[in-house]
Amino acid sequence: MYTSGKYSSRGPALIPRMKTKHRIYYITLFSVVLLGLIATGMFQFWPHSIESTADWTLDKRSVHDAPLIRLPVSSPIPERGDLSCRMHTCFDVYRCGYNPKNRIKVYIYPLQRFVDELGVPISSTGLSREYNDLLSAISDSDFYTDDITRACLFIPSIDVLNQNSLRIRETAQALAMLPRWDKGMNHLLFNMLPGGPPDYNTALDVPRDRALLAGGGFSTWTYRQGYDVSIPVYSPLSADVEQPEKQPGPRRYFILSSQTAIHREYRAELERLKEENGEALLLLDKCSNLSQGAASARKRCYKGQVYDYPQILQESSFCVVLRGARLGQAALSDVLQAGCVPVILADSYILPFSEVLDWKRASVVIPEEKLSEMYTILKSIPHRQVEEMQRQAHWFWEAYFSSMKAIGLTTLQIINDRIYPYAARTYEQWNNPPVVKWSSVNSPLFLPLIPPRAPGFTAVVLTYDRVESLFRVITEISKVPSLAKLLVVWNNQNKSPPEESLWPKIGVPLKVVRTKENKLSNRFFPYDEIETEAVLAIDDDIIMLTSDELQFGYEVWREFPDRLVGYPGRLHLWDHEMGKWKYESEWTNEVSMVLTGAAFYHKYFNYLYTYKMPGDIKNWVDAHMNCEDIAMNFLVANITGKAPIKVTPRKKFKCPECTAIDGLSLDQTHMVERATHLQVPTLTASPRVLLGEDELMVGLQQEFMCCFKLVSHERGTELRQQIF
Repeated sequence: MYTSGKYSSRGPALIPRMKTKHRIYYITLFSVVLLGLIATGMFQFWPHSIESTADWTLDKRSVHDAPLIRLPVSSPIPERGDLSCRMHTCFDVYRCGYNPKNRIKVYIYPLQRFVDELGVPISSTGLSREYNDLLSAISDSDFYTDDITRACLFIPSIDVLNQNSLRIRETAQALAMLPRWDKGMNHLLFNMLPGGPPDYNTALDVPRDRALLAGGGFSTWTYRQGYDVSIPVYSPLSADVEQPEKQPGPRRYFILSSQTAIHREYRAELERLKEENGEALLLLDKCSNLSQGAASARKRCYKGQVYDYPQILQESSFCVVLRGARLGQAALSDVLQAGCVPVILADSYILPFSEVLDWKRASVVIPEEKLSEMYTILKSIPHRQVEEMQRQAHWFWEAYFSSMKAIGLTTLQIINDRIYPYAARTYEQWNNPPVVKWSSVNSPLFLPLIPPRAPGFTAVVLTYDRVESLFRVITEISKVPSLAKLLVVWNNQNKSPPEESLWPKIGVPLKVVRTKENKLSNRFFPYDEIETEAVLAIDDDIIMLTSDELQFGYEVWREFPDRLVGYPGRLHLWDHEMGKWKYESEWTNEVSMVLTGAAFYHKYFNYLYTYKMPGDIKNWVDAHMNCEDIAMNFLVANITGKAPIKVTPRKKFKCPECTAIDGLSLDQTHMVERATHLQVPTLTASPRVLLGEDELMVGLQQEFMCCFKLVSHERGTELRQQIF
């Protein structure tokens, strides 16, 4: 008890003594840590910016307050633009460096007034409102930096938008005096109205060394592909005139021409078309009975009748955009704003932002020599495609043409994508309006090496009226272990699908989708019901494939998710004697495509088929009820540069039980049409105008007919064949 009491009397006394000794130390340490955390949090989350937030506007930097710079007569003059310049030869990407945001930094030179030795300015207009708006938008963007040492791209405050207002020699001397000019390396100039009388060159005449040019009237002769940026000619009416958005659809006039300075030969041809087609074509000109001024610029006349411009553009399905003295025309912007499909007749013209925008979706480009055939060409475009083009045209204007801000930031984004290609915007992000959602669909080109086994595949069965055969197909497919869902596309609008109680009872979800039109392209529509990456497209009469053969095909697809993996193979090759493509369905060891009557593929290709593939290919397929599988083969091969894979079943892929007289493939014209579909130059001779120069089917022999794999189901080996 004594020992315990002694310990108790001393133990409690030692503990407080210990706290007192170290209390100051612990309190000091805790205070330092706490203050450090608070300071770190304030630095991270308190609103601040490393860079200056000074705006580049006339309000803060008046032209009259800008310092005056005199140009000696002997000032150096840059060399004329180097046509051989490319990003890897005339642009120093190392100035851009790496940054976590993958965004270039742009520096705008301070505003200065350049005059010659006599005090005459280099420009008759100084800084235009449009160029000020452009520089202000850039200074407000995430691209801007006021630290010249951090800049990747330099933009002069010298306004060269309109060459007519410039003194060429003196402007070039002013550029050469910029502190970081270095022969124009990493400098960007904006010009919308190049050239001058009498030649009207298609690029800025100001000598500019290696500077990049964002130009509004490039031709194929002056445009340095992958270096310069083709921009639109801004229309001031975009800001001055508000037009209510008009929904796509038929309009009062079929074709409208509203430009006033058309060459007399073109106007004579348009008048001849007007005589032939009457009220379908409205041919407007400037109003001679109105006094010149801002008001008359917004009026157009035809035989004394006055029309408001640009409002009249909304009353036409197609609007003619002809070249004038310059290739680039502000009328293109007005037409797009009105949701009118532009019909562009300007040979060699580089369309605005054509590096990223797919103009085939929003316009019709016709060679000038085919102006007389314009009405016939436009009449051949289906109404549904015209509506899609009207919608796309207005969206192009809204996203990329509507303001100097939109034009400037789009230009910088294109350059940014060149410098950071791994973070560049995709085709879909540039060209698809927000209503088309691709965010939930991944491209198979960037998937993991082998997609996971768990999700399985969705079987899509296209059917019309063969219920008994359909039910047999459903029953057999339901036995495949990896089947996740079965989707039946009911393509018969005149007959309802069977009652729910009559359908086979299977262990996976079974969905039936009723289509509005009987079209073969319905089998490749990106239905919301398709939730798996893998899709099995199968016809309603393919009853000879067993469940283990289908499972094996799915396993092969998992190793090659960016390819078509199918069972029935076909061959197409060039017949030198006949001078045309030949389509073979005989049973040989040579394979160049697999039919989608029984094939696995990634659902991403449904989106490409529906939204990216040129519309007239789908229209041909739906009109002839044939060749949708050929179109899909060509699409996948052109996108991936890879051949399809054929999976051989245990027995020959024939259908002795398929005796239905209404089968599409039993029609005597079936094989003839499929061979005809391969004759690309013949099929798309005039629609070449609609497709542009890079049709999906060009270069088949190079991209499509090489190194085809034949995967044997029975032997489990791969046989590679070189067809050509």
